Amino acid sequence: MLSFEPSVKLEKALKQLQGQVVNAAAGLSTLEPAEAQYLNRCALVSNVGASTRIENALLTDAEVEWVDTTLSVDGRVTAFEQHKAFILDKLSKDRERSVEEVVGCREVLATVYAQARDFVPLTEMVIRGLHHDLLRFYPQASPYAGAYKTSPNRVISKNHATGEVRTVLDPAAPGIITETAMAELVAWYNANRHETPWPLLVATEFVFRFLAIHPFQDGNGRIGRALFLLALLQSDDAPLATLMPYVALDRRIEQNRAKYYAVLHEVSQGQFHADPAQYHYEPLVWFFLKMLEGALRDVAHYRERYARLQKLSEATATVLQSFKLQPEQRLRVNDIVIATQLPRRTVQYALKTLTDQGFLQRLGQGAGVRYQLVF
Repeated sequence: MLSFEPSVKLEKALKQLQGQVVNAAAGLSTLEPAEAQYLNRCALVSNVGASTRIENALLTDAEVEWVDTTLSVDGRVTAFEQHKAFILDKLSKDRERSVEEVVGCREVLATVYAQARDFVPLTEMVIRGLHHDLLRFYPQASPYAGAYKTSPNRVISKNHATGEVRTVLDPAAPGIITETAMAELVAWYNANRHETPWPLLVATEFVFRFLAIHPFQDGNGRIGRALFLLALLQSDDAPLATLMPYVALDRRIEQNRAKYYAVLHEVSQGQFHADPAQYHYEPLVWFFLKMLEGALRDVAHYRERYARLQKLSEATATVLQSFKLQPEQRLRVNDIVIATQLPRRTVQYALKTLTDQGFLQRLGQGAGVRYQLVF
């Protein structure tokens, strides 16, 4: 059973959301494989970028897409070690930790998309394995990757103007308390994921309890958001499970980051409770519900973008590709002419087309005009 009863108002909103999910899933029923792959990649890149930026990483979605493209060439798990120097050479020198976080998060989410149904029933070993993959590209994390915490990991925030320090979360103590809480949580999830018609309620309780335990020394937020996706992909609600590979939910959470943290604090007042019924879950359900509604609307945006991509001329597609190879750069017309060897007039027309259609943004005026990739 859930540890809480949803209000009448919340149940009504869940029914309305279900109608939106059914309609959206029906709209995707005739997806061609190429478009489905494109939409899933958009969701992957957006979720990786957003989930890592929520934790203060620096890469934009355009840069995450370039990293993903680079690492997808051979598809091997060792690709990052082989290409690390090249990737870091192409991006700003202060971004090494951000790149490592992005690559780890990409590994986790790719696994979740591909194997969600294989992880039924869910086990602690799977969760710890995902955590290991999250941190495997960050050498300093090797002592604790995939292992439960061994020292307290209280989450605090500091007001740099006043010097005031506030506890955002005082989680479960390391050792037997964390280990017991995690065992109980995984058992609860496996026993109860079929027991309500509303998968969003199960996913919310599951992930909040995980975050309140904060079982790992580092990476709990990123793993928590990956587990939320996993829970929805494992749902018995077929339309919802069908949609989730194409939904960039973390992008919406990032856009509402302050509210996200405020609601997480509201649920528990920053304290871990061994009794999960002591948490006030409903504000977090409302938050996730609103984020999911927004993310469903984004799917239509990416479908329109895919349709526009198919209509680009060969020259315009070549110009766009030149930006994708330099995701961090703001390029001038002359830069594109040199990179593509296309006539200047052709480049200018392509840049106008790509700007009008939302693939590029134009920055500056006159001789100082630059163009930059928009994901």
